[in-house]
Amino acid sequence: MKLTQLEQELERARQQGVYTREHSGDSFLGSSGAVDSGIAAFEMEYGHWVEEQNRHTCELRAALHAHVSDLELRILVESGMRHYDELFRIKALAAKSDVFYLMSGMWKTSAEQFFIWIGGFRPSEILKVLTPQLDPLTEQQFMAVYNLQQSSQQAEDALSQGLDKLQQTLAETITSVPLGTSNMENYMGLMTNAMGKLEALISFVNQADHLRHQTLQQMYRILTTRQAARGLLTIGDYFQRLRALSFLWAARPRELA
Repeated sequence: MKLTQLEQELERARQQGVYTREHSGDSFLGSSGAVDSGIAAFEMEYGHWVEEQNRHTCELRAALHAHVSDLELRILVESGMRHYDELFRIKALAAKSDVFYLMSGMWKTSAEQFFIWIGGFRPSEILKVLTPQLDPLTEQQFMAVYNLQQSSQQAEDALSQGLDKLQQTLAETITSVPLGTSNMENYMGLMTNAMGKLEALISFVNQADHLRHQTLQQMYRILTTRQAARGLLTIGDYFQRLRALSFLWAARPRELA
């Protein structure tokens, strides 16, 4: 079965309610359990985004196989880059609606969730997937990609450490009043303080998406048009395979208890 067929089967399964998320029975539920119109809109837009990415991946594959001109390829590549711009735009809106939902990866398939990092892919990991598919690279390109991978890894580490610090600070905040006490005024005060600290999560998601966005744009500047087309095809294929794997995993035979 081809990947595009698996994608179609997955979409049909979702619509029929056969494919369910591991963390929620209703894909439009926010982290509070209530229907969130912002998240419902995001899921619809993201579904369309995936469909468009699949179509674009097919177009890139056909264009590369047909050895079309660099001008024709550039049009496809620029369209693909704008498509990722759109993804980061709708994610920024979703983060304002329910940042926990976005960070959890509930909008992704199960195999994609396995690789989730602050609401998306790790830029350094995508570079590891991409680089072997881009040969031959010139020495200058190789060094530029290597430096980009190092800087991406450093930025990821800094964000991860910041998130760890936020978790520690949040835990300290909600336990600043002794546990087991019944003073409602103190309780509400510390919860208000904790709520303020949670607002920082939106900033973490936005910074992580900015890093993802910048990594894609810098790779685009480093590569030739034909290499950039191969790169976008590689990314599209990679996520398409993860989604197909998720479908196959969900549809696997289960042994009866």
